[in-house]
Amino acid sequence: MARIDDAVYVAGRRIGGPATLSRATETDPVTTTATAADGTLAWIGLLRPDDAELEAVAAEFDLHENAVEDARKGHQRAKLERYGDTLFLVLRPAWHRADTNEVEFGEVHLFVGRRFVVTVRHAEEPDLAAVRCRVEADPEFLATGSEAVTAAVLDEIVDGYAPVVGVIQDQVDAIEDQLFAGQVDPGVSKRIYQLLSEVLGFQRATAPVPAMVRGLLRGADKYGVDDEVQHRLRNVLDHALRVTERVDSFRALLENALTLHSTLVTQEQNEAMRRMTSASLAQGEESRQLARAAHRQGEEVKKISSWAAILFAPGLIAGVYGMNFDHMPELHWRYGYPVAIVAMLALAGILWLVFRKRNWL
Repeated sequence: MARIDDAVYVAGRRIGGPATLSRATETDPVTTTATAADGTLAWIGLLRPDDAELEAVAAEFDLHENAVEDARKGHQRAKLERYGDTLFLVLRPAWHRADTNEVEFGEVHLFVGRRFVVTVRHAEEPDLAAVRCRVEADPEFLATGSEAVTAAVLDEIVDGYAPVVGVIQDQVDAIEDQLFAGQVDPGVSKRIYQLLSEVLGFQRATAPVPAMVRGLLRGADKYGVDDEVQHRLRNVLDHALRVTERVDSFRALLENALTLHSTLVTQEQNEAMRRMTSASLAQGEESRQLARAAHRQGEEVKKISSWAAILFAPGLIAGVYGMNFDHMPELHWRYGYPVAIVAMLALAGILWLVFRKRNWL
């Protein structure tokens, strides 16, 4: 059901629910108190109300249509607005889910009049039933009016920020430990982005709260707010300021961590490039050495081949004369021997000159 709890309080004590609600506010509880019992307060709690339910409550307490439209649509920024004698507050509670290790945000709307409070929640958190129980346990505080309920709800939501701050602090510390250890795992960068996104959302939820509480304190004297309520509001303001300061520091730390991680990644990439360049230079030097060795080997082969060719020519002529044939006229020629020697030397000299000209020798 959209209506979680309806109650009417007289002098801080609960006297009934919906049956006595209309009688306690039967004329105009927003602007008059003549027909309402002294110290009468109506507190209606709604959870994800449909349009009909919200319109019925709006008509019952003469709520401004713009505020009702914001409450219907939800997804509003944290803010404090005044419509005549009615205050409209939007609060963004936050909590950490252990199963997903993520920070989630809810939305609570408060319509606060002189004799009524209407709370509209768009998420299961926070548990305003627990807030109601604590306030009902202190009738003297509740008897101070609707401002007491407002202070109690603000206190509950701001106190709920503390566990989230603790979880984010642990995660930021873990990221810093990884970075200072020189780890450049790509998963670290992803986690920084995720956590920074959560911190930015948390900052949007918490940053307006101090200004909202200051606004309530500024109007305290004008509207005769009880001193105890003002004391609790100042306590809420103190806690809210501490939370916003921590959140601002988280954002700065994560932005610096992102910069540091980018620097470490760049250094690692540069180091890898240097290693690759050194390896390439070493490989190039090795290739050059192999090429020089191959060149030297080729030169030696050319020399050997050249000398082999030079020696082959005389050997060819000598081989011809070494054949044992009966009919070899040159064997009986008077000038055969000197001619053969000259031919051998001449052919060897010609080959030497040719190879020398080609730089083979």
